[in-house]
Amino acid sequence: MPLLALVVVLLSACTHATWNLAAKRAAGSRHFVFWYSAVSVALYLPVIVWLVATTHPVFTGVHWLALLMTSLLHMGYSLTLQSAYRHADLSLVYPLARGSGPLLSFFLAVTLLGEPMSWVSVAGMLLIVGGIVLVTGLLSAAHHANGKGILFGLGTGLFIASYTINDGWAVKTLLISPFFVDYAGNLFRTVVLAPKALRDRQRCTDELRNYRNPILIVSLLGPLGYILVLSAMQLAPVSHVAPARELSTMVGTWLGARMLKEKAAPARLLGAALIVGGVVALAVAV
Repeated sequence: MPLLALVVVLLSACTHATWNLAAKRAAGSRHFVFWYSAVSVALYLPVIVWLVATTHPVFTGVHWLALLMTSLLHMGYSLTLQSAYRHADLSLVYPLARGSGPLLSFFLAVTLLGEPMSWVSVAGMLLIVGGIVLVTGLLSAAHHANGKGILFGLGTGLFIASYTINDGWAVKTLLISPFFVDYAGNLFRTVVLAPKALRDRQRCTDELRNYRNPILIVSLLGPLGYILVLSAMQLAPVSHVAPARELSTMVGTWLGARMLKEKAAPARLLGAALIVGGVVALAVAV
């Protein structure tokens, strides 16, 4: 992976862990996804207008299909992630979702995009699987994780893998700007979730006041982090970028244990470390 791509991915990883901490703190909100999507649309609108005015993009049917797919997949990802945070700790959900996501992304990149696989990448996959087993407590009844938390965490990972492949195709093959890809998802979620928010206007207004800081953090850092990832995909293979961005796993696990005072068992911390080792192996595999 080129050094510039790696630096961009590392910046994205730090950004991602930070906004997930904010999202966990808003786990009790029913309309959190709507609010951060709507605020993101407003914050990044000037950038989109400037890009349209200066680059004059021409979209065909296949471009709109890619943007529709990213919108649907990111909608599923956002709602599933918030459901996971309602049922389980950040120190469980974050490494589980971020570990299973790149694992599936790697398989899809190899099978669908024809990217190479080596013994180093195989070792990386085994480390990730071992880390997931430890994080979820599958080998220890005393630390066995909440079933719904595991289910939603794995579901989040599935959405991560799916949108990674779609969006990698969008920016590498179709040459769609990363800003357009991310903005499409936020705009779609805002429009789809708006009717529900309007029907529950009083609670929606209360949540805007109660979760103002998490909403602002996610609406700003969420798009920024993903735009950085998509930019890295234009410089390096998707099968390397997808795992490398999951170096945020250790950060997320540490934030959950320290800042949210979650009781992360030593096995869970070890599992997160194995996942990091696995994603590093996938990132450097040739």
